[in-house]
Amino acid sequence: MQKTINIIIPDRLIGERVDVAISQMLPDYSRSKICSWIKSKNAFIDNKSFNPKDKIIGGEILTLQIKTNNNNVWKAQNIKLDLVFEDKDIIIINKPAGLVTHPGAGNYDSTLANALLYFDPNLINLDRAGIVHRLDKDTSGLMVVARSELAQKKLIEQLKNHQISRQYSAIVNGYIISGGKIDKPIGRHHANRIKQAVCGNGKRAVTNYRVVERFANYTHLKVMLETGRTHQIRVHMSYIGHSVIADNIYGGRTRFHKKMNIILKDTLSNFSRQALHSEKLSLIHPLSGKKMTWKASLPKDLKDLLQTLRKFDKI
Repeated sequence: MQKTINIIIPDRLIGERVDVAISQMLPDYSRSKICSWIKSKNAFIDNKSFNPKDKIIGGEILTLQIKTNNNNVWKAQNIKLDLVFEDKDIIIINKPAGLVTHPGAGNYDSTLANALLYFDPNLINLDRAGIVHRLDKDTSGLMVVARSELAQKKLIEQLKNHQISRQYSAIVNGYIISGGKIDKPIGRHHANRIKQAVCGNGKRAVTNYRVVERFANYTHLKVMLETGRTHQIRVHMSYIGHSVIADNIYGGRTRFHKKMNIILKDTLSNFSRQALHSEKLSLIHPLSGKKMTWKASLPKDLKDLLQTLRKFDKI
């Protein structure tokens, strides 16, 4: 799909960079998206292409040939969604474990994005079907989806400015005495490109955690993110020696302790995904400006795991 926008650039923007001026005139679109239109030669001033750094003279005619995002390789699929909240601007989803966020290598369909396109076909015009942030395939819980360019832009800005609060429930290996803060940069693993790792040249990553319940060999934590790096909780907990239960990538094989009860051993052996759940999400509504919070209780598999730990891994 394509639409054309023609605007006479006002004198008040004389001397501004072109990309900055366009951002002011079209606040619904992000500056990065505007730059992509300019670089792909879909934007013209007085019928001529230009560079983002060019300066405004005033009175020029700006023509934008906007190609709205068409996820034509992402097909709509009738996959049930657990809707926590929706209005005309945003959707809050409680994602189940096992559902991939959007199509990619090895997962070309049957994802959350495919389900969203079936639920709201208009999302085909938004980048990543309106998805603002992702959860790993085997992490369950709350996610926010935008339903317009403006909502998506503002929510992404909130993420960058740490205005979206995300709280997770994690069950980890080992006995943790007290809560703490992990402030260690995360980047791509030097040897395994599908993994992340704490590394000196990574991006700053900050994770706060507090103890909810202790067992003899495991700990239930509430984890709060200050940043949103890929696999952040899993990487940070592994770094301090308390990997998330059943995290095969960052925790290795499931740990069994001497004299472990057979029922607990079987439960851990058969637990098929990392014990991590996004249980609380707070944000500022992108259009109304209202602070909003949602909660999602622990799914059955995590509740059952905790019950088993209470019975067979007492302190």
